[in-house]
Amino acid sequence: MTRRMGLRHGRDGMEERKVKRSLTLLIPGGIVSVPILEKVTDLARRHGLGVYLSTMQNLRLLDLPEDAEAGIRAELQAMGVAIKGPGLFPLPKVCIGRGYCKLGLADPFALSARIMERFGQRFPVKPKVKIAISACPACCSDAVLKDIGIRATRGGYEVFAGGKGGPQPRAGIRIAKDADEARVLEIIGTLMDFHDRKTTQKQRMCRLLDDPEFPYPPV
Repeated sequence: MTRRMGLRHGRDGMEERKVKRSLTLLIPGGIVSVPILEKVTDLARRHGLGVYLSTMQNLRLLDLPEDAEAGIRAELQAMGVAIKGPGLFPLPKVCIGRGYCKLGLADPFALSARIMERFGQRFPVKPKVKIAISACPACCSDAVLKDIGIRATRGGYEVFAGGKGGPQPRAGIRIAKDADEARVLEIIGTLMDFHDRKTTQKQRMCRLLDDPEFPYPPV
């Protein structure tokens, strides 16, 4: 996704913000391969780019020269790097999980990969849905603050819907507990179908919780 941000003067003389050019590289699970890191470093040096590690665990290249953007895209896509854009299924945000954290009860990287295997080709996806996976109740990836949140417990997965951050944050409602992976995937598919059916514009899941057709009651 390309953006621009800077300053300009509005009609009332106040400075208004406009977006500078940037490009977001989608990084599944936040794990970056060495070749991609080397390519990003090379591009940053050649074009004077900034590199931002986003809160959704992606890499964002800042201050793209307009005449270099197409070439930068081509170099990255030639390596198989996906570029953020409208209509793509959201990459889940994950914590480090079992094997790297003593509290971890599950492997969030594996579950994220299975989610993307199942739904990654779904297109177009209406905005604005965010997904997160936490490998234990500590919830380091803020799963309960996402439109679809998955949190591992000793009994299986809990699934939450309708969480959000922002100026008026709210925790999602729990719609499943002690779920296995197959059940989690089923719930995600049902929620995405519901969101798509009910949404005509950018909308968070929390605004649909009171819909009489919302498919899951709190548990």
